Amino acid sequence: MSDHVHDENCNHDEEDAVFVLTDEDGNEHEMVLVYTFEAGGKAYAVLLDRNDPEDEGVILRIEQEGDEEVLVSIEDDAEWERVMKVYEEIVAQELDED
Repeated sequence: MSDHVHDENCNHDEEDAVFVLTDEDGNEHEMVLVYTFEAGGKAYAVLLDRNDPEDEGVILRIEQEGDEEVLVSIEDDAEWERVMKVYEEIVAQELDED
């Protein structure tokens, strides 16, 4: 898993993993994978909008389908709360190290 956290000093290039996500209005957004972490024995990915990195990102669960990894929305409220708690702790640790 990646130890990378996106901040103002981050310099993403063309080698970044880019995913196209469609929002509830049907608009497509190019999203860049900036961080992965584990919570409750599952893997999660943090993605930021490639064209607007200051905008809020999204967190999706990483699931294995055969030989491929797929990103899945977190629908369960309890899972979301657990994931957000872990993510906020990671961010706080990163900020303390700076």
